Amino acid sequence: MQEAAAFWIEKPRVGALRTQPLPSVGEDDVLVRTQFSGISAGTETLVFRGEVPAAESERMRAPFQEGDFPGPVKYGYQSVGVVIDGRPDLVGRTVFALHPHQSAFVLPSDAVFPLPEGVPPRRAVLAGAVETALNVAWDAAPRIGDRIVVIGAGTIGCCIARLLRAIPETDVTLVDIDPMRQGTAARLGVRFAEAAAVPGDCDIAIHASGSGSGLQLALESVAEEGTVIEASWYGDRPVTVSLGSDFHSRRLSIRSSQVGAVSSSRRGSRTRRDRLALALRLLRDGGFDALLGTESSWRELPEVMASLADGTSGRGGTGPCRTIDWKDAP
Repeated sequence: MQEAAAFWIEKPRVGALRTQPLPSVGEDDVLVRTQFSGISAGTETLVFRGEVPAAESERMRAPFQEGDFPGPVKYGYQSVGVVIDGRPDLVGRTVFALHPHQSAFVLPSDAVFPLPEGVPPRRAVLAGAVETALNVAWDAAPRIGDRIVVIGAGTIGCCIARLLRAIPETDVTLVDIDPMRQGTAARLGVRFAEAAAVPGDCDIAIHASGSGSGLQLALESVAEEGTVIEASWYGDRPVTVSLGSDFHSRRLSIRSSQVGAVSSSRRGSRTRRDRLALALRLLRDGGFDALLGTESSWRELPEVMASLADGTSGRGGTGPCRTIDWKDAP
């Protein structure tokens, strides 16, 4: 195998499939044949639309990104495949890698993560999202019996809700403007509410909708002296919230959470590699299958990304994570 098919953003809102040569496999490298990749809809659609702020361009680079923002750039970080050459103890293993959408790739062996037993390949594309959710959970520091609201039933919000429901006696409510997400919430084992019916006086509000109105709703849902954990990323879009009314009298706080660094509460004891390995072990939980939505062929990637970016792909009752099947790619 000397060439691979890869998805590139040629310029904002224009994607294409390219054929590119693969490097030779070094002594401590592996050659991975991709089975599935996952689209991180929030971040990847911002990149696709060319909305990465210039000041954040270096921090926003994916681990094995090629090119630069706004394009041409090869971007993505949720790939699962089988090692077909390289380090002998890894050949034949199914692995996860933080690699862009591509039919095959060569990486250093320490950049791939063998899947734990009981984690199927398609579910494993959620590892990056679960890693983000894990970091949010560490930042939020929930306690037994907390009332928690998670606003935004996209992939990240759903992963957060599934993780937090495992804490004894927590009452987790997932909020979304799409009533069809109620079915996803039920499969995740959490409550569901539309915006007009969000519970109040919550101990923790986590915002993951990527909208100013969602952030405002999070502020309105927490109890006095409450903290909102902001897990959305807006790119270069301005966000407006009302900090008048009772924001100051109720002594509310907004605190950011971002996956680029391990949560400060665990930074002394966990590396980023530890965090991702833990995320993969958490995916033994079959409940995460509720997040796996429409599966598309790799040939459709340019159209799929465009439809996600302009909002024409629709939402509906399927899981929020769009997966790409590469198994018949050259």
